[in-house]
Amino acid sequence: MGERTILHADLNNFYASVESLEHPEYRQVPLAVCGEESLRHGIVLAKNDAAKALGIYTGQVVWQARQICPHLLVVPPHMEKYREYATMARAIYARYTDRVEPFGLDEAWLDVSGSASLFGSGRRIADRLRADMLRETGLSISVGVANNKVFAKLGSDMKKPNATTVLLPSEYRQTIWPLPAGEMLYVGRSARRKLQDIGLYTIGDLARAPLGTLSALLGKWGETLHAYANGLDDSPVAFFDHRDAIKSIGNSTTLAQNLQNAEEIKLVFQVLADSVSSRLRKAGLKAATLHIGVRNADLTWAGKQTKLAAPSCLFRELWESALALYLSAFDQGNPVRALGLRCSDLRPFSEGMQMDIFSRQLRRARDENLELAVDSLRERFGFFSVRHASLLETAKVEQSSFQYF
Repeated sequence: MGERTILHADLNNFYASVESLEHPEYRQVPLAVCGEESLRHGIVLAKNDAAKALGIYTGQVVWQARQICPHLLVVPPHMEKYREYATMARAIYARYTDRVEPFGLDEAWLDVSGSASLFGSGRRIADRLRADMLRETGLSISVGVANNKVFAKLGSDMKKPNATTVLLPSEYRQTIWPLPAGEMLYVGRSARRKLQDIGLYTIGDLARAPLGTLSALLGKWGETLHAYANGLDDSPVAFFDHRDAIKSIGNSTTLAQNLQNAEEIKLVFQVLADSVSSRLRKAGLKAATLHIGVRNADLTWAGKQTKLAAPSCLFRELWESALALYLSAFDQGNPVRALGLRCSDLRPFSEGMQMDIFSRQLRRARDENLELAVDSLRERFGFFSVRHASLLETAKVEQSSFQYF
């Protein structure tokens, strides 16, 4: 097998760029896309170049960003619109190769090893992608070109915006090894601190370190990072239509205010169960295991899980199981800041009824058909067009506060 040509394409300032395309009046002012401050998602998710020039950065708390720039324009995220642009971007990538692996909404790897005879070198393909993207969507991308995914990703981060960076194997020691180890993909904050504690600061330090030292420090992952730092990454780029099997479906929400009342917490679990059960049915799945997570006011997080009596995708069964687990496993005296509900041990929709007695089978089949009818209405008129009566009066959980996992 010959040397691969891997591209990593990164849409520049993606959320903020989309907002500026949809609202041209935003283009000349410092702009940040932020989570809802009143719901305590108040961090900067994306910023434009004008905001970046003032020192505003992704992950910054909104009130700190406002101190730097009192006239900062703060807009909420519009995820559906971002998904539309991400879909357009991936369609452009797919013209050049069938190996396109998304990495979040705004990034993707492309294996163009077999495309040279049609489109030219990796650099030429990267330049064509940038031109196509800007012309057809109005968005710019930075593209890294290397012989592996890890260094291609590193290359796309080196020059922004709207740039192509080619990293040749013969130049890795000169161009990549002097960079901080934390700039390499998969070197997280914890690993970076551990490496610094033993005097390893750069990618070159990591590449030259003894394997035994890294294994003792980081376990098997230390050996993997050592290989990556030396350019030894042979992980494949997935095909464009590849989809990993769904392992779990869940939602969590950070609450607008701390809750300590069991009735209010019950309502939150109803909202979460309604959303999760709907997503299970849409995927044609039932769950045999249910997990809940609770974050208290002191930011501590704890989780519990339970086996369901039978695999289920029914709102009421998920809700009642989640609430019962919460009441039995958690101290009701602690104020609750965030709640999560997740289902795992998934199996096809057709499974899960044979263990019930006949009369229960009939009731569950009736309930499933009813909820499928609700799904159909929501598909036509929107998720919140049909709601459970017990949820009509609550304003504790906003739809914008959901985090899917």
